[in-house]
Amino acid sequence: MTFRMLSASAAFSLLLSGCSATPPSPQVNALHQEVSQLNQQMRTLTHQATALEIQGQLNGQLNQGAWLLPQAKTPVELETQVGKLRLSLAHVRGEPGGSRAELTIAAPENQPLPALRAQVVWGELDPASGKPLEAESVSQPLTVPAGLTPRSTVTVPLRLNGFNPQQLGYVRIHQVEPLLSASTQP
Repeated sequence: MTFRMLSASAAFSLLLSGCSATPPSPQVNALHQEVSQLNQQMRTLTHQATALEIQGQLNGQLNQGAWLLPQAKTPVELETQVGKLRLSLAHVRGEPGGSRAELTIAAPENQPLPALRAQVVWGELDPASGKPLEAESVSQPLTVPAGLTPRSTVTVPLRLNGFNPQQLGYVRIHQVEPLLSASTQP
């Protein structure tokens, strides 16, 4: 005799539907919808937890900058030449030819954020290993000029060409250094 294991949601659905030939009641339909929504939320949380774990592993290599994974939705702290910075990525959305996102850079404890420049690299993650596929990555410089008034946080729009939001696996910020004014540059 062979037994099959049913998934929890399938068993629950079978239990709710019963064996009668009458159409399910509105309450049963509502429960089916709630179970479906809970399953979707569990998948979303599982993807976020996996991305957060990978982001943590990548950021364990302190000399490579800050790795931000869009699905992790968690800020990263980075020690730089301009001091400690808190970096986060939000509002990743598609646009023709790639993605658009917002990078928030914050100084700790409401300290003034200095003018800075950095390198931004983005690309895909290997679906099997979760490691960055750096051979296909794209890079561009980022400049954050000084504000007219001191500010502790700035949000910078990023255009991440070449990767739509489903392909975009990571954004890495590195080589952060002070931006010298034109009068002090050699």
